[in-house]
Amino acid sequence: MPITQSAKKAVRGSLRKKAFNDSRKRAMKEVIKKIEKIVKTDKAEAVKMLPSAFAIIDKAAQKNVIKKNNAARKKSRLARLTK
Repeated sequence: MPITQSAKKAVRGSLRKKAFNDSRKRAMKEVIKKIEKIVKTDKAEAVKMLPSAFAIIDKAAQKNVIKKNNAARKKSRLARLTK
């Protein structure tokens, strides 16, 4: 447990950041799963969803929720899946 006041404050901040990061990561995973599910039935609809998925993935990489190459790999796999 944190003892000093600054350590307690740092814990509060890190919990707040974790909540934002978790929600961003969850949104990213949901959109990826949605595209993977839709591509089996309607590829045209999946292609329409790609730009929004790319935006969510890029935002996660920009905010350091995932690494840059991880984002590039996810985007590449989604693009290949919809071809």
